[in-house]
Amino acid sequence: MVDQTDQTQLSYKRVLLKISGEALMGDQGFGLHPPTVERIAKEVKRVNDLGVELCLVIGGGNIFRGLQGSAQGMERTTADYMGMLATVMNALAMQGALEAMGVNTRVISAIPMDQVCEPYIRRRAVRHLEKGRVCIFAAGTGNPYFTTDTAATLRASEMSCEAIFKGTQVDGIYDKDPKKYDDAVRYDTVSFDEVLQKNLKVMDASAIALARDNNLPIIVFSLSEKGGLKGIMCGEGTFTVVGDSAKKKDI
Repeated sequence: MVDQTDQTQLSYKRVLLKISGEALMGDQGFGLHPPTVERIAKEVKRVNDLGVELCLVIGGGNIFRGLQGSAQGMERTTADYMGMLATVMNALAMQGALEAMGVNTRVISAIPMDQVCEPYIRRRAVRHLEKGRVCIFAAGTGNPYFTTDTAATLRASEMSCEAIFKGTQVDGIYDKDPKKYDDAVRYDTVSFDEVLQKNLKVMDASAIALARDNNLPIIVFSLSEKGGLKGIMCGEGTFTVVGDSAKKKDI
């Protein structure tokens, strides 16, 4: 159900949420942690209830990471395809959690596997969003050598999203690891070029460059804060805006 009261205050109407695979494993060292998946699904539902058109891209690092497989001697292309399949598993888990809460969801894969999800067709995906369904884009771009960060930026551009929301373990971008250094300083705003020059590790360089070229701001926030994503949609909360023209006061 759309909350009409909050809808008039929304900062964005269509966004893409990027979540790492590791975010789904909770305190475990591997795999899926169902209570954590459910907690993140509740955050997504809160935003969906506002009437925001929402896409998701979820990494696969909690199950298999192509680069690590390659580093251990596996052929890189094969390792990357295995990583893509891991993202499909995570997408299906998130779909199950969301639909258990009554949120209509579609898993859309760049690698066709009709028995479990839809193939990626841009116009069909846009139509799903217009109907209020959450679209979870899986299997990356369908090509090896591209990360889910790049896939998220690509899909956000194709879907005409107004921003990418990058859920992390901290409430924004810092000049150094705030978990290790007490004097770490958080940025309110930072340009794409600064992210690349200072190697701030928001997303990989290809994703940052693609976002810059399409003037697509990236909002970095803490995924562990209850109601945090909904709060940012309504202009509240703590976060960092990556963008050449983005100003925090405008959000």
